[in-house]
Parts: sequence; structure tokens; C-alpha cells
Amino acid sequence: MKVHKKCLPCIVGQAVKFVDAVPQSDESAVLKKVFEYISRTDLENTMTPELVGEIFAIVTGESGNSDPYKTTRDFYNDLLAEQSEDLERQIERSSDPFAEAVKYAIIGNVIDFSPGYALSAEAVNAYFSRFGGESLAIDHTALLKKDLIKAKNIVYIGDNCGEIVLDKLLLKRIKALNPDAQIYFVTKGAPTLNDSVKEDAIALGIQEYATVIDHGDNCPGTVLHRTSKAFRRIFENADLVISKGQANYESLNEADGNIYFLLMAKCAAIAQDVGTAEMKMVCKKK
Repeated sequence: MKVHKKCLPCIVGQAVKFVDAVPQSDESAVLKKVFEYISRTDLENTMTPELVGEIFAIVTGESGNSDPYKTTRDFYNDLLAEQSEDLERQIERSSDPFAEAVKYAIIGNVIDFSPGYALSAEAVNAYFSRFGGESLAIDHTALLKKDLIKAKNIVYIGDNCGEIVLDKLLLKRIKALNPDAQIYFVTKGAPTLNDSVKEDAIALGIQEYATVIDHGDNCPGTVLHRTSKAFRRIFENADLVISKGQANYESLNEADGNIYFLLMAKCAAIAQDVGTAEMKMVCKKK
């Protein structure tokens, strides 16, 4: 998915928030480098996640702090981990626990901690209360379940901190559905924004249900031409790919493969492309 013109104000806003969040010796000089980079970029041949990842690298490189959101990741991973047992009980009480686990994994995607913005614990709980009673706007969950049962190699591409706890609950259901499948859980190859990295997944115990790997790149999403050869071999051999979040949708919606996109449509550009309204839950087979 190419950079949409509606994405540009958000990209510029994120650049400013990065600079605000990561102390700089000369903010004006850093912003000048960022805007020079944007001005040189061919937007017709660039995805928004790639652009944002490069901007993040410029800002963190100038600051000397390669992982400015580690504290944020740790806090929200711990927050959701503390609620994990209660959330799992809610899932188990459902008439269709697998479908409910899918829905909760999607609800987790709304917990998107933009740079410089901290979502309170109360707001997190409010999101779960609000969306827990709603249905998916696009719901291919039944197809997903059928494909999971048949798959030999499954790739599950994660997204944000906090959300990763809900991914673990869904992975547990997937493993129960198909215990013989080889399941890979994929993180970013290096810190980027508040996205999960390999150490986060291992700390939360995701290796109980999947082999934890990273894709070798530091951009949000999964920009295939930037990922490692090892990851691309696994991706290309997958019978089924689960892709979490908007950045993964933006970077994989034109990729080959049996891909299911699980996300909350949080902006107008993505909602329009997916085919739903804003702030709606989506489980969509490519």
C-alpha cells in the first residue's frame, strides 16, 4: 500500500512527536534532517511503515538512544499480563472461545501507544469493555479456523506492546486446534516505536506455543524487501499468515500468500482501503 496523501499529516506529526519524546541536542537540526529525507522520498514507491521507520531511525540515531520506548513496552506488557487470566476466563465463557480469542486479539490492537502519548490503565479497561460487546465489522473467523486446522506451517506476525499478551491467548487456541503445526511468532528485528521485539515475546512466554523469531528489520509493519532472507523463506513457505495491525496491513496487503489481517481500523485511509468504518474490528482474508 503506497503512502496515501491522508497519511502525510500523520507522518509529519509523528516526526515531531519522536523529537519531543527523544531528547535532542539540536531539535531544529534533527527536524531539518527528517524533512529533507521526506522531501527526497519517492512516495509512489514507498510504504508509510517504511517512511516512519526511517524517520524513527534518524531521530534515535541523532539522540544516541536506540530504544526510547522500552519503559513503555515493559509497562504495558506487564499491565496486560496482569489481566491475562481474567481475559482468558472471559474468552472461555464464550459460546465460541476461538472466535472470542480472535476478537480479543483484535481489541488488543487498539492499544496503540503513539509516540509521546501514554494510554492510562483506565482507558485500556474501557476499550475492552466497549469492544468486548461488539461484533467484527468484517468477520472471516470461520474461514481462518478452517485454514488453521489444515495448515502445516503458520506465521503469526505480531504488532504492539500490550497487544502481544492477547496474541499469546490466541496462539494458545491455535496450538490446541492444530498441535502438529509449526507456528512462528514474528517480532520486529530491532526496537521501533512501541512495537514488540523478540525479548518481549520471550519474557511473556510466547515460546510455549510458537517459535519466536524476528523479521530482521526496524520498520513498523513487515516491508518484505527489507526483511532478512531467513524470515522471507519462512514467510514464503507458510500455509497461512496472520498479520496483526495497520502497519502490517499496509506492508502486506499486496503480498502473495494466504494472509489473514487482524486489526482495528484506526484511521480513515486504512478503513477505506479495508472496506469498513473507522474504529471497527476486522478479521479479513486477503
